Amino acid sequence: MKFFDLLRMSISNLWKRKLRTVLTVLGVVIGITSIVVMVALGNGLKQSMLDNYSSYTSMTQIEISSGGGYYFSSDGSSGQTEEKRLDDAFVQQLLSMEHVSDVYPRLSVSAIAKSGRYASNIDIYGISQEEFATLNLPIAQGKLPDSDTELKFFYGNNVLMYFYIEKTHTYTFWDNNEVPNIDLMEDPMFVIFDTNAYWNSQNGSSGEGTSSKPPKKYIIEACGVMEGEVGQWNNNYSSSVLCDIDALKAELKRVFRKNPIPGQPTRKNGKPYNELFYSQLIVQVDDMTNVVPLTDMIREMGYDAYNSAEWIQQEMDSMNMIQAVLGAIGAVAMLVAAISITNTMMMSIYERTKEIGVMKVLGCDIRNIQGLFLMEAGFIGFIGGVVGVGFSYLLSLAINGLVTGSDATANMGITGAICRIPLWLSPLAIVFAVVIGMIAGFIPSLRAMRLSPLAAIRNE
Repeated sequence: MKFFDLLRMSISNLWKRKLRTVLTVLGVVIGITSIVVMVALGNGLKQSMLDNYSSYTSMTQIEISSGGGYYFSSDGSSGQTEEKRLDDAFVQQLLSMEHVSDVYPRLSVSAIAKSGRYASNIDIYGISQEEFATLNLPIAQGKLPDSDTELKFFYGNNVLMYFYIEKTHTYTFWDNNEVPNIDLMEDPMFVIFDTNAYWNSQNGSSGEGTSSKPPKKYIIEACGVMEGEVGQWNNNYSSSVLCDIDALKAELKRVFRKNPIPGQPTRKNGKPYNELFYSQLIVQVDDMTNVVPLTDMIREMGYDAYNSAEWIQQEMDSMNMIQAVLGAIGAVAMLVAAISITNTMMMSIYERTKEIGVMKVLGCDIRNIQGLFLMEAGFIGFIGGVVGVGFSYLLSLAINGLVTGSDATANMGITGAICRIPLWLSPLAIVFAVVIGMIAGFIPSLRAMRLSPLAAIRNE
């Protein structure tokens, strides 16, 4: 018997028992819909979390800071090294390492900024022009710092949150939700780099019983302001002050001359080194799979190294576990549907016992008889799978419309659609439904194949 003959007969037999077939198909629809939606929910949560992390950090970067003492590798090993510093020689050493595509040095200093009656403690980050080109920072006014030797600041959109009224030390934003009346682009900004001298002058002494002279203030122009409302966190730099690293180096050397620079190491006699050491190095790796091995290698060299890929991978493992649990919950409904298919096929055999006997007497191959019932069961799974996938898309749209953008998802850090059906899931769900249907119909098909022809014909 040809394949299409079996297919035509199986469809005809199912059509004769419409109500039973519809109810059995409905069970498969519920099972497939449950599986697809549950897996899509887990996938949506995972992708949303990954997108959220990616907007704040790169998974192919390693952050290096000067270190010393103990180091710990991902394989559990540890060791002790001498204190290490970040300089140009180490930058060149990193660039020569395999899988390192680029290295971005950073120099950070703390300063005090004053404008009108307001003051604030600010963190200034000197960044290379090469790294600025990779950050894709949104700009509301002005532009990013260029390679000019003159120091200019690019302010994050949340810098104003930390300005306070100097006389009363009142934070207007945190206390009254009022943004300080400062135009970062137009109002003059006085910056005090020597914070130690400033606080000593505020206390009235230098720590040795003598009065301390207030440090000099410098007017630093603004080159731009980051896009975003005050209080809105767009990225890791929203509350930072950025500038060109070479311009910051030149300004610090001009301000402190031969005196120690706060945050910079000094010699044993207390005098500063001739060169400025970097506060941080950002290593760009060619592929995410090479991030962890490179991180361990750098740690063993005595530096403090950190990468986002390690803890993001831990979060992804947790989300994969949640996705598997959700899929297992949906599989329970599919198990019930499989039992329903088995019951339907057993009832069909009991009702068609005489028909089976006649087919055997006429010389029909028993494999064809088994194939007929397997095809009926598979066809039930196919119809249920197709309809179930269609319902899954409709249900996903409904869930996304109700949940996405709500306060609950915002508080969880979930952005975008919470229910996402991957492209591979739909065809896989249909194939899974067909396979489950044929497995459920296997035992009834064996019974039909082994049925005695004479007993079947005598059956009324």
